[in-house]
Amino acid sequence: MKNNRPNILWICSDQQRWDTLGCYGNEFVRTPNLDQLAARGTCFECAFSQSPVCTPSRAAFLTGRYPRACGGRQNGAEVPDREMLVTKRLADAGYVCGLSGKLHLRPAHPRRLGPGGMESRFDDGYSVFHWSHHGGSMGSSRNHYWDWLAKQGLRHTSEPFEGSRTVSTSMTGETSQAAWCAHMAVDFIEERAKDGKPWLFSVNPFDPHAAFDPPREFLEPYLSRLDRIPLPNYVEGELDDKPRWQRWDHERGGYGHEPAFAWGRLNERDHRLIRAAYWAMCDQLDEQVGRMLEALERTGQRDNTIVIYTSDHGELLGDHGMYMKGPFFYDCSIRVPLIVSWPGRIRAQRSPALVELLDLPQTLLDAVGLAHHPGMMGKSLWPLLRGEAPPDRHRDDVYCEFYNSCEGHNGGCELPAMATMARTSRYKLALAHGEGTGELYDLRDDPRETRNLWGNPAYAAVERDMLIRLADRMAFTCDPLPPRVAQW
Repeated sequence: MKNNRPNILWICSDQQRWDTLGCYGNEFVRTPNLDQLAARGTCFECAFSQSPVCTPSRAAFLTGRYPRACGGRQNGAEVPDREMLVTKRLADAGYVCGLSGKLHLRPAHPRRLGPGGMESRFDDGYSVFHWSHHGGSMGSSRNHYWDWLAKQGLRHTSEPFEGSRTVSTSMTGETSQAAWCAHMAVDFIEERAKDGKPWLFSVNPFDPHAAFDPPREFLEPYLSRLDRIPLPNYVEGELDDKPRWQRWDHERGGYGHEPAFAWGRLNERDHRLIRAAYWAMCDQLDEQVGRMLEALERTGQRDNTIVIYTSDHGELLGDHGMYMKGPFFYDCSIRVPLIVSWPGRIRAQRSPALVELLDLPQTLLDAVGLAHHPGMMGKSLWPLLRGEAPPDRHRDDVYCEFYNSCEGHNGGCELPAMATMARTSRYKLALAHGEGTGELYDLRDDPRETRNLWGNPAYAAVERDMLIRLADRMAFTCDPLPPRVAQW
């Protein structure tokens, strides 16, 4: 059977900031496979998630709808059954859709798992579903990765690295959850080569999400140059005029309740070791990407396969005095790698255009010749990818939201953490709703985002204009469904 539509290999890591690949200027990491993919495809330099937290971001880029519109605004909540994922749209058009790793559109906490001890599902379009929310010891009654380990007489283990309270080493590169995700993808790629049907496969490893626990063999190359690793981007006192949630995490650790990551408990070696472990996890992902690309080449499918590499959101990694994630809109939290490749069809280029992950569903539907769903709210990247639109123009701004999206960030206050952000190429404004305060940055003069200009008289006009821009973006997140069917 001849496949007249392109296949799609969609790789989405977890909590990986954009500056973790060689193609984005990181001189420490070893990411040759992704660097080559970027050189042969379109590498987006300014791609942003729609939330700094997992479920809202993933719900947005799978539905093409903003978190508030699609009902996926919080971790631990259930995206409603009514939502149409792009994978379902493709499945209805004849695609075989598969997944390995996490999905996280429904609660993945062990006390709220669905039938069979897995994340509950609706009609998501995946006919092949190898579920593993995480690799480590967060606990669940069902995890296909653990089943795979058990068949080899293994179980997932990790141990503190040289007594560290924040860094561990876990499974080898051949038995890690990332390796298992890639193994499932390779099996799928080989099977599809036999039947010739168009396919999409989502590869969703948990790395480099905390815990910072890479295989030892990927961490060791960093140890001899640990003292050369830069310290986090933090200026003492920079949080004094910022929303209280940031001081809360600075003092109490990631999510406001991870004391091992409280700033006052960490020394310079701790910071450098955490960064090395995080980068080591990114290096391991690159190796697994190489395995999947090799399988495409070996089976003769590379020239007819769109390959996407991205992440759901970033990681603070000690920048601004905090670790992990929360209601924070620094670029390290929401700016992600985005590489799209299709030999001979997608232009090899670097694009500085502002883009949102929300744009991906409509982009894919355009690439395969299918109509958009009426509820989608993105803007297709297809003309830019094809070289039919300027590589430096797509959006005037990007929008991000955090509506009480994960536990641990109310700072002991009755008000939940609610915040939204609008960012242009030069300015960023984040509003802490209900707090009477916010953040304003001039990204040209302060690219490290350490000087909050909120309330600065010299920037009053900029603040006003950015507040109007943010209000407009919030208004246009209004759900376009149900559509109007009559004049009144």
